Amino acid sequence: MPAPHLNQRFRSLLQKTLRASLLVAGCWLAGFAWFIHDAQQPPPRTIHADGIVALTGGTGRVETSIRLLANNPNTQLLISGVDLQTSVRALLPPSISPDVAARITLGYQARSTIGNANETAAWVADHHINSLIIVTAGYHMRRAMLELSRTLPGVALNPYPVTPPAMEHLWRPSTIRLMGVEYIKWLGALAGMKRNPSH
Repeated sequence: MPAPHLNQRFRSLLQKTLRASLLVAGCWLAGFAWFIHDAQQPPPRTIHADGIVALTGGTGRVETSIRLLANNPNTQLLISGVDLQTSVRALLPPSISPDVAARITLGYQARSTIGNANETAAWVADHHINSLIIVTAGYHMRRAMLELSRTLPGVALNPYPVTPPAMEHLWRPSTIRLMGVEYIKWLGALAGMKRNPSH
C-alpha cells in the first residue's frame, strides 16, 4: 500500500491544481464578460481625423465609413481587404458625389487583421496621415486596434465600432460562439504582442 504521506502529498497537489484551474477559468470568464460588454459600446457622437479605415468582413462597416467620409470633407478613406473584383463605384450609393468617391482608396491585399494593419500602414505613409478613425465591428475592435497600434506607433487611433446584426441577439448560441472565437483571437494577439514587443 502507498505510504500515507504520499497520499497526502497527492491530495494536496490535486487540491492546488483544482484551485489553480478554477482561478484560471474564473479569470477567463470574467474577461469574456468584459469583452462582451466592451463590444457593445456605441461609437462617439462626433469624431474627426485625417483618415478613415474600414476593415471589411462584416455588415455595416463600409456604409458607416462612407457616411463618415461624407461628413468630413478633408478626410481620406481606405477600405481595406476588398475583393479583387470590387470597384469604388460598386460600393457607393448613387447619391454620393464624385468628390467623395475621389477620396476613397480600395485596398486589395489584406486577407486578415494583420494584413489590414500592414495595408493601412502603407496607405497612411503615402497620405501623410497623423490620426485615423478605425471602423469595424465592436467585437473585432480590440484586436484591430492592437494590430494597428503595432504598425502605426505614431498615429492617433480613434475607434468607431459598428454593431452588426449578430450583436442584436446577444444570447443566441451563434453569437456567443462568435464572441468566444473573437475573444480567443484577441487574447492570442495580445500574447503575441507581449512576446514580440519590438514588432
